[in-house]
Amino acid sequence: MHQCPEGFEYVMDDFNKTTKRIWIVNHTMEFQYREGAGPPKSIWGFYKPKSKKYYAPINSKKIGKEVRIEDTHPYSAMPLNLNPLMSAFS
Repeated sequence: MHQCPEGFEYVMDDFNKTTKRIWIVNHTMEFQYREGAGPPKSIWGFYKPKSKKYYAPINSKKIGKEVRIEDTHPYSAMPLNLNPLMSAFS
């Protein structure tokens, strides 16, 4: 797993019996759309401990394709789909 970015933390919960859901929580800001909403969180990805595999999210309730942890970044397990020119600058 990645080192968490400054001001953020990773939180896991049980998605189902075999899968953990990984959230990234942003402690650097708070949304004021409702009282007591707390820090915003986004789905980072999914993890299956038995097989030790990570999966990109489609959304917080749907698992996407398997990803290599090396192809993810600290803010999301969704791999970047860069063309050759964009890859040269990242």
